[in-house]
Amino acid sequence: MPAATPTALVIVFDGIEEIEALTPVDILRRAEIDVTVASVNGHAAVTGRNQITFSADTSLALVDSEAFDLVLLPGGPGVLELLNDQSVRDILVAQDKAGKELAALCAAPKILATHGILDGRSATSHQSVRDDLPLASNAPVVIDGHITTSQGLGTAVEFSLALVEKLRDKTTAQQIADSIHFTPSN
Repeated sequence: MPAATPTALVIVFDGIEEIEALTPVDILRRAEIDVTVASVNGHAAVTGRNQITFSADTSLALVDSEAFDLVLLPGGPGVLELLNDQSVRDILVAQDKAGKELAALCAAPKILATHGILDGRSATSHQSVRDDLPLASNAPVVIDGHITTSQGLGTAVEFSLALVEKLRDKTTAQQIADSIHFTPSN
């Protein structure tokens, strides 16, 4: 019996950093991971910080959040508006309690920290919110158990490949890195 296809939920919102959302979606799909892009806006169209509009697959309200191996929260100026969003909080906290993969980049790790998810865990983020993390790191990508964090747009490919390695394997991540001519920073 073949292994089940890994699944990922990418939460999107207006004011998102477009590359931080779409790079992981692209790379995860290249790795044949079943990715669902869900909008907190309640509609399919999302407009990013640079006025690029793209379509989500569904509304976050319609998603069974327990069905995903990975939940990913990209950053951008709009992410801080989610600090008090109960549905986003519930999904992130449930994913953490289940010990399932969680990922956040740019300013989004602040959301994880606000909900206590990063307590006792090393993480990184955009420098503008790094002081809000309990155990902040200056590394481009930090993996601490089932939580992966990254600094932002410039680290989106490395971050995405780390997620592929976690959900698939190192060989698949390397094949994708080679196919897009990506050389890691370390």
